[in-house]
Amino acid sequence: MAHLILASSSPRRKELLLQVGLDFTVCSPDIDESVLKHEQIDGYVERLARQKAQAVLALYPSSTVIAADTSLVFANQIIGKPESKQHAFDIWRLLSGQKHEVLTGVCVANAKQLLSVVVRTEVEFQYFSAKDMDEYWATGEPIGKAGGYAIQGFAAKYVKHINGSYSNVVGLPLHETIQLLDQIQQGS
Repeated sequence: MAHLILASSSPRRKELLLQVGLDFTVCSPDIDESVLKHEQIDGYVERLARQKAQAVLALYPSSTVIAADTSLVFANQIIGKPESKQHAFDIWRLLSGQKHEVLTGVCVANAKQLLSVVVRTEVEFQYFSAKDMDEYWATGEPIGKAGGYAIQGFAAKYVKHINGSYSNVVGLPLHETIQLLDQIQQGS
């Protein structure tokens, strides 16, 4: 198999790939992550995953690249990372007692092929009290996380229900990623 590169600086994606025994290096591309006018969210995450893979493949053309982009979506709007405690609380009030989706575009590419898929997972939160929000903010975990939470951490206690891939919510749907990797290897 060709040298494997993860096109991401996400420690969660790295941990997930290590969890399934993959040997890889990391190269995080710098691409414009702006949403295009009239772009649907599933198209957005898939486009970014493909662009990340292509950017790294241009630097290492004999390698196989795994790239991904994850967005949290509520009411057809992307919910980003909180910029402050107040912003985190605003996000949590929005998601409180509601269902939202986590969409990840995954791309696996080499010099011959570029394969991608979008994976959707629905997450339902319990209602958040002011105490819940204060307690969670105090952990430091919400900082730098889309939607202001990390399902693999302290926030798990607020998740009422999940429908779909757990690893997708963490940042990389492992089953689908491995399927794409297998398809690339068979085609090489």
